[in-house]
Amino acid sequence: MINRIEKLSLLSELIAFAQKDDSIKSIEYNFLLGIARQLEISEEDFNYLIEHPVTYVNLKSHSERIVQFHRLVLLMNLDSELSTKQVVKIHNFGLRMGLSQESICRVLDLMESFPNKIVPPDFLIDIFKVQYN
Repeated sequence: MINRIEKLSLLSELIAFAQKDDSIKSIEYNFLLGIARQLEISEEDFNYLIEHPVTYVNLKSHSERIVQFHRLVLLMNLDSELSTKQVVKIHNFGLRMGLSQESICRVLDLMESFPNKIVPPDFLIDIFKVQYN
């Protein structure tokens, strides 16, 4: 289980990814707030993070890093406005988390073949499992 500092770091990372032109769209805000609630972070703390991000903390658990990468993929595809800049950004986030470049590329390539570009969690886990073993 991850601690509060790691949870706040995860949310800060997601918020940073969502902030295009210094704003977060309402669909992204609601998605991120839902994640904050899952992580047991109050709406007040979540809103504070938007203006005051915390320092990035690398997750120790490989499975938690995969979950975070999946959240980033979901967030990226919420508004259906996928740009090359976003793909590069998510790729770099994945590398920084210590995920396999080959797995990251495979997920980003294969997401085009799924409805709404949403890679199912079990499929995503299988991609990373192959590289982790």
